[in-house]
Amino acid sequence: MIVKRNAHTGNRMSCGLGSLLSCVMASTARAQNEQTVFEPVSDHAEGIVWLWWAMFWVGAVIFLAVMLLLAVGLWRARRPNSGLGESASRNLVIAAGVAIPLVILLTLVGGSLMLGRSIAADPPPNVMRVRVTGWMWWWQVDYLDQDGKVIASTANEIHVPVGRPVEVQLISADVIHSFWVPQLHGKTDVMPGQLNSTWFTAEKAGVYRGQCAEFCGVQHALMAFLVIAEAETDFRRWLERQAAPAEMPENPRARFGLEVFLDRGCASCHTVRGTDAQGNIGPDLTHLASRRTLAAVTIPNTRGHLGGWISDPHSVKEGVFMPRTLLEPEELTALTVYLETLE
Repeated sequence: MIVKRNAHTGNRMSCGLGSLLSCVMASTARAQNEQTVFEPVSDHAEGIVWLWWAMFWVGAVIFLAVMLLLAVGLWRARRPNSGLGESASRNLVIAAGVAIPLVILLTLVGGSLMLGRSIAADPPPNVMRVRVTGWMWWWQVDYLDQDGKVIASTANEIHVPVGRPVEVQLISADVIHSFWVPQLHGKTDVMPGQLNSTWFTAEKAGVYRGQCAEFCGVQHALMAFLVIAEAETDFRRWLERQAAPAEMPENPRARFGLEVFLDRGCASCHTVRGTDAQGNIGPDLTHLASRRTLAAVTIPNTRGHLGGWISDPHSVKEGVFMPRTLLEPEELTALTVYLETLE
């Protein structure tokens, strides 16, 4: 008997050997639902999927045709005088070995060039601009106005309005990364000292997982992010809240937590707008409590996970640059209470 835990529901699934394959397929389906190229929600992603399916089915047909010709050849080889004549053999080689492959290659290359040209085209005039900076191993997200000035900053979550084009300006603060949201767009390199850009229009509300697709160090696999597409009115309300500074806490324990944040080293790496914390090494925490996850989509944003991340981040993401924080229990509790007020 093999017992497997469903990571999403916490229920236990008992699978006999006869149903092991179905359990593996179900697990794969769940993983694909989280991050998949087969459920596009933008024109660019849909074009990539169509091209992929075209290549897949053409390749499958060619494979089956080759296997069929091989089988016919083996069958004819056992029967004397059953081969094709010289002229027929020559025509078969020219057709199947030159003409048909040439047509297929030209068609696929042409389709790929057309898709690439569409993806590389300039975005529409009403585009919203976001600057994303790749760090080892998290993403800084800055929302820009028409003059290129920063309106609001967050980390590892990109909120976008449904139906409106979004231009993502990409740059790296350290090594080469790659920005990839399979359901919205293809991969775009994130280079140190070079500003690359891509754009997309999310046609459906939802949460879409993105990933760094270029090996960038020990925690490359845990450098993910979320794109949250929502209605225009919901997005505007969210952006207004993100642009506002943090409110001073009224709860005495939360006020003590702010003192801990400022006095015990957190402020040297992190910014909380509206306070004296102006660090620029780690993520902006002004509205930390509004985020769904911590550590670049590694763990959920709950008080328990937040406390564990502060106390020993290396137990979650070994090799991260955030140091362990040695706090007394009451200090850690107060600090997490304060951070939970940053909505």
